[in-house]
Amino acid sequence: MKKSLTAALCFLLFAYVSGRAQEYSSSFNAVRLPVSVHVAALGGVNNTLVEDTPTAGWANPALYANVSGKSAGLDFMTYAGGSSWMGAQYVHAFGERHTAALAMQYMNYGKMDETDAEGRVLGEFAPKDIVVNCGYSYLFSDRWTGGAALKIIYSKLADYSSVALAVDLGLNYFDEEQDLSASLSVQNIGTQVKAYDDGMKTHLPFTLTLGFSKGFDHLPVRIHAAFTDVTRWKSNYYALPDADSKKVKFGSKLLNHFVVGLDILPTNYLYIAAGYNFRRAYELKASGSSKMAGLSFGAGIDLKGFKFGLSYARYHLAASSIMGSLAYSFK
Repeated sequence: MKKSLTAALCFLLFAYVSGRAQEYSSSFNAVRLPVSVHVAALGGVNNTLVEDTPTAGWANPALYANVSGKSAGLDFMTYAGGSSWMGAQYVHAFGERHTAALAMQYMNYGKMDETDAEGRVLGEFAPKDIVVNCGYSYLFSDRWTGGAALKIIYSKLADYSSVALAVDLGLNYFDEEQDLSASLSVQNIGTQVKAYDDGMKTHLPFTLTLGFSKGFDHLPVRIHAAFTDVTRWKSNYYALPDADSKKVKFGSKLLNHFVVGLDILPTNYLYIAAGYNFRRAYELKASGSSKMAGLSFGAGIDLKGFKFGLSYARYHLAASSIMGSLAYSFK
């Protein structure tokens, strides 16, 4: 127990120091999108969700340890302005303690006009991001798991391209009897190895998250809370109109680090989920949208190894996003 707590404290210190160096300016923001329908329904940020699906460890690689046998999944999400996102995952458990995962994301931003310096249209181009993720988790004890993942990120913008390498790290404590899960995770520790243009390197979107989930014996619900972007506290962190960018009060900054969610669990094979992302709501409302700002919801069902899920969320003023998933567990 002492070793686990010491490792957690050292991990937190390392993650915080790393995050200070990558705090504000960032690119490759497609890696911030949730890849799990269930997580998307719970507000888009969750590193404590213990479930037997191949997307379990994307936000926290320690959670791959809860995926049994062999599992494969496909996901699709509509985004703003004709953009779309697709994902594929495969997870394989080796023995009782080791689990490996391979996943891929593809973000298509749709077609855009290519113009010269005077605004004349020269043609069209289709920006895209591709992320390949190799993950591993290890079961330290009945309740403690740890994990790591390596990401290779490729971005294409007209005639320019960029490549980055990143590492995700995670710890999870799960008490099955109490249905209690607590996690510490850090995503996107890394750097560009090839910039879009020489001398124009930017940081990756570093994210440090603390999470908590709790179910109840006599009530078919589970509550979730995440305290995310722990290293980011300046006003320019928010995507706000210029007039509002320097007016974020400390109370709002603190609240905007929280994402909360609720699972309703009528049976062991069905969940109905809802979430609220305070930062997303704050930014959308400041930009003129109050309709469903910050809210998300969804549902999923398990039918003899086949898992289906569907969620709704709003990430952008231009449109809402619908995400669907299909997964299968090979016992």
